[in-house]
Amino acid sequence: MYQERQAALSRRLAAEDIDAALITDDDTVYYLTGYYDYLHMEFGRPTILVVKRDGATLLITPSMEADMAEAAAQVDRIAVWNDGLGREWREELPAALAGSGRYAIETELMPPRVRGYIDGLVDHSRLTDITSIISELRMIKSEEELQLARHAGQVAMAMMAAGRGAIGDGVPEYEVALATSQAGTRKAAELLAPHYQHACMSPHTHFLQIMASGDEITKPHHRASTRVMQRGEPVFLCFCGMTNFHRFKLGFDRTFWIGEVPNDQQAKVYEVAVASQAAALQALRPGVTAESVHAAYAEVIQEAGFDYPFRCGRATGFSFLEKPELVFGDQTVLQPGMVLAVDGSVSVAKTFRAQVGDSFIVTEDGYEQITHHPKALEDVVL
Repeated sequence: MYQERQAALSRRLAAEDIDAALITDDDTVYYLTGYYDYLHMEFGRPTILVVKRDGATLLITPSMEADMAEAAAQVDRIAVWNDGLGREWREELPAALAGSGRYAIETELMPPRVRGYIDGLVDHSRLTDITSIISELRMIKSEEELQLARHAGQVAMAMMAAGRGAIGDGVPEYEVALATSQAGTRKAAELLAPHYQHACMSPHTHFLQIMASGDEITKPHHRASTRVMQRGEPVFLCFCGMTNFHRFKLGFDRTFWIGEVPNDQQAKVYEVAVASQAAALQALRPGVTAESVHAAYAEVIQEAGFDYPFRCGRATGFSFLEKPELVFGDQTVLQPGMVLAVDGSVSVAKTFRAQVGDSFIVTEDGYEQITHHPKALEDVVL
């Protein structure tokens, strides 16, 4: 699988008359090689993958990761480097970029430290951006990736069910986060054992729980806090960061109430949010543009007298955000094999916001939903 992806990239390089690509985004390195480290640039240690159009692949990575690289990386050669010794990660690059050809980098994703060195090594006129090519290669998921997506959906649903079960009058938000993390980890471990062989892949969820309750509900990326929830309050749960099974990401969120919906305005806003997602799903199918799905969602919200709060959705995969985006201006034509998070949402500043979201696989004749949880108003009052 990884060699096939590398070969596909090499063919694109040849078609674009590019001699080699330098990949530094850790999600793309994983996509192309199966190798991952959990530190990367957060600790100032670059990992760089060199893919040539007609040569061997080279992985440059810290020596402390040598055992992991040898176990996971499907590349022709691994070159390790150590902090403070010689030229560190720079040692291999002059030879890899020798000659007068053209080279490609992920312009917006390459760490400034690495980019500064590359700029001094290769004339700017010989550098081009490979981001769009990588995005196109990653856009249509393989059968292996679609299996990961479906399993990620099971993990997400386990977290949602546990979160729903933990919400209650007098319960602090962090207790919900503990419940979702445990449920997601256990479901991931249950799926990893029979379906996947890599012993180093962790089942643990590792993202701060996005949730908000009561007066904090209008903050869409509020994290679980010590705030104590009360009867009659709305509660928002989002798993767009925590759903990260075997490195595959999804989007999934719901709005709940504890005991009762306190007023008709909140109920109205919620119903519009649900209707906006339904309109987007009615438009979702292969052959339409990404922006047309967003337009259907936005129309419902605007006709109800609100401004749409954000894009309708986005593609996911080994990154939280991939191409296309469901938003005005993205004219990408949807194709079978894409994985998309599709939301419905309405926000009233400093008053209330409601959001529901799920993930879907675009199929030959429509879509396959891979996250499920009730969203009718009577079903989300706990």
